[in-house]
Amino acid sequence: MRFSGGPMSLPSLRRGVGAMPRFYRKSRKAGLPPGTLSQVEEKKREEVRISLFSYTAERWEALETTKIEEAVSPQDESAVCWFNLDGVHQTGILEQVGHRFGIHPLVLEDIVNTDQRPKLEQYDDLIFVVLKMLRYNDTHQIVEGEQISIVLGSQFVVSFQERPGDVFDPIRQRIRTRDSRVRKNGADYLLYRLLDIIVDNYFAILEKLGERIEDLEAELMDNPSQESLREIHRLKREVMYLRKSVWPLREICGGLNREDSPLITHSTELFLRDVYDHTIQVIDTLENFRDMLTGMLEIYMSSMSQRMNEVMKVLTIIATIFIPLTFIAGIYGMNFNPESSPWNMPELNWRWGYPVTVAFMGLVACVMILYFRTKRWL
Repeated sequence: MRFSGGPMSLPSLRRGVGAMPRFYRKSRKAGLPPGTLSQVEEKKREEVRISLFSYTAERWEALETTKIEEAVSPQDESAVCWFNLDGVHQTGILEQVGHRFGIHPLVLEDIVNTDQRPKLEQYDDLIFVVLKMLRYNDTHQIVEGEQISIVLGSQFVVSFQERPGDVFDPIRQRIRTRDSRVRKNGADYLLYRLLDIIVDNYFAILEKLGERIEDLEAELMDNPSQESLREIHRLKREVMYLRKSVWPLREICGGLNREDSPLITHSTELFLRDVYDHTIQVIDTLENFRDMLTGMLEIYMSSMSQRMNEVMKVLTIIATIFIPLTFIAGIYGMNFNPESSPWNMPELNWRWGYPVTVAFMGLVACVMILYFRTKRWL
C-alpha cells in the first residue's frame, strides 16, 4: 500500500441521515487548470469525518477520527484497508488523501464535483467508480441522493461521501464478524459488497414508490382530482431521477466484468455479474413504473374528459328541454291586441288559458324526458 503509520484503536462507527445534495456550478472552475480542486464555500467550514477499517481473515481494526494525520495504516501489509471520508468539501484533506493513495488529480476533481454522472474509469493501478447512493425520505416522500466515489487499489478501497450517513453498516458488521466472506477476500470483493448494498437499497426505494403508485391507481379509478395529477407528476420526477442515477450503473458493472484488470479477480467477477443482473432488474422496474405513470396520466385525462362530457350532456339535455318551452312562451309573450288582430287568439281571453298552457309546457317537458330515458341518454 501507499501509506504507512502506527497502530489503531477500535471505536464503533456511527452514521447520521443526510439531506439532499447541493449541486454547484461548473462555472466556478472556468479558467482553472485541469485537476484543480475548488471548495464549496457554504461547506468549507464543516468538519470532515474519517473512518478506517483494516482487516485480515484473523483480525480487524477500526478507527474513526476527524484528522487525517490520525488515519494511519495497519502494521500488517497483507491487510485490506477501507478508508472512508465523509465530506468532500475540504480540498486540503482530499489532496492529502490523494497523495497518500496515489490518486490522480483528475480523479480528485471528479470527487469534489458532486454532479458527476455515474461512471467507471480505469488507471494503471487504480479503478475509479462514481455512483449515486439513494435514500427514501418517508417524511417528505421524496428520493434523496448523494454522490459516492470509490477508488480501488491492490490492497485498499477509498470511498468518498458528501455527508455522514450511509447504507454500509451491514458491511462494517461483516468485517467485525469472524469467518465472514469479506474477511476472507481482497479489496475487489469489498468493492463488490459496496456496489451490491447500494443497488440492493434501490429495491427498497422501488418498493416505496410501488406502494405509492398502487394507491394512486386506486384513487384514479375512484375519484381523480387535481391532487392526483400533482402526485402523478411528483412520481414521474422521482422515477426520472432514479432512472438517471441507475441507468449508467449497468455500464459500470458491465465494465468491471469486461475490463481485464489485475485488481479484479475471477471469483469477484462472478459476484459482479450478480450486481449487473440486479441493476437490470431495477432498470426494468423503473421502465414499468414510467409506463404505468404515463398510463395513469392518460387515465386521468380520459376521466376528466369523460367528466366534462357528462356535464356537457346534462347541460345539453336541459337546454334541449327548454327549447320548445321557450318557443311556446315566446309565442304567448308577444305584445299585440287580440281584438284588433285578424288572427284571433281566443285562449288569451280564456279563463283557463294560462293553466292549460303551463300544463301543456310541462307535458312537453315530460315527453322529452321520457324520450331521453328511452334512448338511455339519462
